Amino acid sequence: QVQLMESGGGSVQSGGSLRLSCTVSGYTDSRNWMAWFRQAPGKEREGVAAISPGGTITYYADSVKGRFTISEDKAENTVDLQMNSLTPDDTAMYYCAAGFLDNWSPAVALGVAQYNNWGQGTQVTVSS
Repeated sequence: QVQLMESGGGSVQSGGSLRLSCTVSGYTDSRNWMAWFRQAPGKEREGVAAISPGGTITYYADSVKGRFTISEDKAENTVDLQMNSLTPDDTAMYYCAAGFLDNWSPAVALGVAQYNNWGQGTQVTVSS
């Protein structure tokens, strides 16, 4: 079982930046996709960014394209999410997830269904 722990959340003003980090430990499957999801109060959990095994493919939700960047550091066993130009609409609990996907389409990679390992989440609050 893989363990995931998020860090780096906090409060920032609109236009600011934050960098989230997901530390991966335990049994790590090199075939896993890694992804960041977020969930705002009263809303469904949505995929924000995903990265393929080996880091060759990345997908982003339309709402964050050009502002967020997902990356992995194999040496540190982390998956990071750099978030720039933040707006109040980015306010949510952010979760790291890992899973083996049987379909590498953006819809699957940014969907919750095939991710079976989740972190506890880190809160991001953006004020106007």
